[in-house]
Amino acid sequence: MKRHAIVKSTQASNRWLRTGMMCLTLALPAGSLVAQDQDEASYLQELYLHLHQNPELSFQEEQTSKRIAAELSSVGYTVTENVGGYGVVAVMENGDGPAVLVRADMDGLPVQEQTGLAYASKATGLNDAGKTVPVMHACAHDIHMTSLVGLARKLSAERNTWSGTVVLIGQPAEERVGGAKAMIAEGLFEKFPKPDFNIALHTSASLPAGQVGLTSGYALANVDSVDVAIKGIGGHGAYPHTTKDPVVLASHIVVALQTLVSRETSPLESGVVTVGSIHSGTKHNIISNNAHLQLTVRSYTDEVRENLLSGIKRIAHAQAQSMGLPETLWPEVTYSEATPATYNDPVLTDRAQEALKVALGNENVKSLSPVMGAEDFAYFGRTDDKIPSVIFWLGAVEADKAAAAGNGGAALPSLHSPFFAPDPAPTIKTGVNSLSAVVLELLGVSK
Repeated sequence: MKRHAIVKSTQASNRWLRTGMMCLTLALPAGSLVAQDQDEASYLQELYLHLHQNPELSFQEEQTSKRIAAELSSVGYTVTENVGGYGVVAVMENGDGPAVLVRADMDGLPVQEQTGLAYASKATGLNDAGKTVPVMHACAHDIHMTSLVGLARKLSAERNTWSGTVVLIGQPAEERVGGAKAMIAEGLFEKFPKPDFNIALHTSASLPAGQVGLTSGYALANVDSVDVAIKGIGGHGAYPHTTKDPVVLASHIVVALQTLVSRETSPLESGVVTVGSIHSGTKHNIISNNAHLQLTVRSYTDEVRENLLSGIKRIAHAQAQSMGLPETLWPEVTYSEATPATYNDPVLTDRAQEALKVALGNENVKSLSPVMGAEDFAYFGRTDDKIPSVIFWLGAVEADKAAAAGNGGAALPSLHSPFFAPDPAPTIKTGVNSLSAVVLELLGVSK
């Protein structure tokens, strides 16, 4: 495994980090973070800035995991490192009561940050091909980790007010859809206390900071990548009758694939089959002997997913047969990067929503529609135990920018954009407060 090379701050950037944090702290209204304590606020701000400036790629989160492990150990949790790669498991057993698991993902993305922030990431890492690439927390996993640490500190400081078991997870490789599976395969639910509930949050690039959003039932989609390797019989472009043109075959396949959603999926269900890439040939007057399609396939239910995936192969083979190709030249269809749909248990979602309304105010808790993005948090609720799970959205956008975008102003950068940057202080405050509210509700702490 290649290690991510962390770029160390220069002396000048270290001076900015110290003074920048001081300025950020002084600019905050009193009690702007979770414990309304300026020391705690400064602590979490410093942690966030460190994580933001030192992201690591999926499967390479060595230093990040060590920092998270140290943070959790320092406030009384029993910490195990290197679970399923660089996964971190921190447990606090505090008497009888339910067990609640809270997950935060840790990996960054190969994106060059272009936010213009003084503390923007300048980190680089090595990708699987050994190439040096820029790295950024473009999906705000730095916010997720900081919120988890803030929750850990709060629960530890207030352990005389609750009873039960808390399991905190620093998960690697969410962006590569490998970390959750690896941690479960290594015995997450056998070697550590088995949770009664799984909880996670994810930053939203459209909700204003201070708000959260929940979706009951299916919240995020099944996502599969599909490759269709098409074969043909090449030749001269002037004599097409002597060939079996793979470009024409690919075109027929692309058109026929549209019927999987429009004619084979119920109008009351959701499905997406997108051909994101099509390649063939080298020159104007040469008919190639191959073509290649790359697809992303998205759905919510397992039944729709299975029909879409099997339908792709059926259509590809049928179109090849219709063009007179022998079976030995039918397309090869392969599947990869599969992520199951994330299902928010409706009863648990209702409990979380009510707790959040009490903590944040009714006006700051939104009911949202599901999205076709994916999250490997889904795996935590898909074991044989079928542990009730919920993931909710954490607003991260500056309030005035969110309002302007809603009124037809400048569009907001999306997650994974080099221009995406959370509004850190109110986002961290809400992240810690919202996780605390849900966890304490599930532990049976009355307000």
